[in-house]
Amino acid sequence: MMTQSRPVGELLRTWRQRRSLSQLDLALRAEVSARHVSFMETGRSRPSREMLLHLAEELDIPLRERNALLVAGGFAPVYPETGLDQPELDAAREAVDLVLTGHEPYPALAVDRYWTLVAANRAVGLLLEGISPELLEPPVNVLRLSLHPKGLAPHIANPAQWRGHVLGRLHRQVAVTADEKLAALHEELRALPPPGGGAWPKGHGAEEPVSVVVPLRLHTRFGLLSLFSTTTVFGTPVDITLSELAIESFFPADRPTAELLRRVSSEGKPADA
Repeated sequence: MMTQSRPVGELLRTWRQRRSLSQLDLALRAEVSARHVSFMETGRSRPSREMLLHLAEELDIPLRERNALLVAGGFAPVYPETGLDQPELDAAREAVDLVLTGHEPYPALAVDRYWTLVAANRAVGLLLEGISPELLEPPVNVLRLSLHPKGLAPHIANPAQWRGHVLGRLHRQVAVTADEKLAALHEELRALPPPGGGAWPKGHGAEEPVSVVVPLRLHTRFGLLSLFSTTTVFGTPVDITLSELAIESFFPADRPTAELLRRVSSEGKPADA
């Protein structure tokens, strides 16, 4: 999370460098002169509110950090942060519920920016069996849940691969947002030992590059599940809460998994577990 006490020019330079852009690159994108970009970064020119919003759009800065940029420039924040339980977001909350319920019998859950569980459908209950109750006390962090030795980790058939996928994804999120809380979560999860204790074998479970599909292969009392996930986000949100909300939908990676999930759902076992 960017600190608001830093000069606005320094923040602009940090975001530009984070996006691996030169001053000329940004100038071309924003349709301004490279000289003007240089002057704004060094403090020789004070950017207007409109210019800051324009540059933030070109740099793909998250809404929360755009507010911080505006405050550093001497302007009021423009993006609200509305609680999901507030009436203004009734339609959005209903949309999330519809997506989650409509995805059954397959698991789906909604998380916020910090991977805190916001909502889940009934099928997620099957994934949570055998997890230590302390990890299920709100607020529940789903990444910690998946890698913790008292969480899903002992039940995952491909723990090193899944760990690499989770850490790699979180690392990329930190790079995009520059969020210190996410960076701390990344370090915490990296330090978690493998199931059974000890240390991860050298060269295993490292942060993996982006893969087309990384399955979660999970042992359950009904059999082995092989799942892959997709992420759904709100398009062009203007509220921080909605911009940071994501729905993780799990799909069967093979026919036996699809059949197992349909059978378990028809018997109503996850809800009764």
